[in-house]
Amino acid sequence: MSDTIEKSSESLQPIYLRPAETGDAQNAAGAISVREKTGEAPAAPNAARKALVVGLGWGLAFSIMTLLLAPVLREWAFAILPESKFTMQLRTRDLKGLQREALRLEKRIAGLRRRFILKTPRVPYLVVNTSENRIRVMAGNQLLHEGVCSTGSYVLLKAADERQWVFFTPRGRLQVLGKRVNPVWAKPDWAFIEEGLPVPPLGSPERFEAGVLGEYALELGDGYLIHGTLYKRMLGMPVTHGCVRLGDDELRIVYRNLQIGSKVFIY
Repeated sequence: MSDTIEKSSESLQPIYLRPAETGDAQNAAGAISVREKTGEAPAAPNAARKALVVGLGWGLAFSIMTLLLAPVLREWAFAILPESKFTMQLRTRDLKGLQREALRLEKRIAGLRRRFILKTPRVPYLVVNTSENRIRVMAGNQLLHEGVCSTGSYVLLKAADERQWVFFTPRGRLQVLGKRVNPVWAKPDWAFIEEGLPVPPLGSPERFEAGVLGEYALELGDGYLIHGTLYKRMLGMPVTHGCVRLGDDELRIVYRNLQIGSKVFIY
């Protein structure tokens, strides 16, 4: 029994810590206790931080590339993978919808065509294109004559008394209200203001000038006329004060074909 106790006591040798080791252990224990009190986590090693930053960077780059290439990837998927039943149903449904819309539009176009035919005069009428300064004499859908004209210049004229005029040709559906042979021009106020002349009273002989409107004139209302011109070299250009000027041949054809009440379409 005593031999056993002596052997055990011999095996239990005391361990002595050196001062440096003792200080390190105390410092570590103190740091752990401070972190526990303040709730701070141990600082991550530099390697872990670098790995985290690199991982976030690659993830962000992959997300951006995915967003940019999503349409292309989708098209590739539709081209490579077989169509699903759902996709085929969607396409079939879209095709049927387009067919219904096309049929509806065809019916609408047919209705508009019928209305156009009903509204198109069977007797001769005049079409004036102010953009190209051209006329067409039509009867139904038949072209009787085509030629050049001159229309409004859109020039703005201002008078000293604050009156002003814009020389444009009215657009829309008009009609012939009167026909004259060898017409005499009753000059309005703007004709004198434009030339810097005093405006004579109404009815004054100075207001009437013959030979400047050609052989014929067709009245459209509000002072607008279809008439001839002395300035044939300017036909085809927008130079008028609002009337439609024609050359001699075109004026004769228009005068002979259009009657009082005939339609004049200006656009």
